[in-house]
Formats: sequence, C-alpha cells, structure tokens
Amino acid sequence: MTIRLPRRPRRRPTSSVWRDSRGATAVEYGLIVALIVIVMVVALKQVANANTNVWQTVSTKVINAG
Repeated sequence: MTIRLPRRPRRRPTSSVWRDSRGATAVEYGLIVALIVIVMVVALKQVANANTNVWQTVSTKVINAG
C-alpha cells in the first residue's frame, strides 16, 4: 500500500517574488525607526543645550554673589 501525498501546484519563481511584500514592509519599518531615532537625538540635544545654559547661569550668579 503506497501513500500518495498531494501535489503542490508549481509556481514560477518570479511571480512569488513580485507578490511578496515582506521586504518592502521591513524597509518601511526601518525608515520609520530611523526617523524616530533622528527626532530623539535632536530633542535630546535641545534638552542638553537648555540644561547647560541653566547651569551656566547658576554658576555665573554664584560667582557674582561671592
């Protein structure tokens, strides 16, 4: 007694490549993450500059008070 497995329909290799959108989705997610990282770096730089200015002002006032 032999068991026959169902045959899979043959596909052309190019048709599956053109229909597959996983690579495009991964690229889109990568671009979104890159944009978020750039925004975070710019925001952190602005916060660091503001913090530096605050401490320079405090330092100047302490020196002038003495």
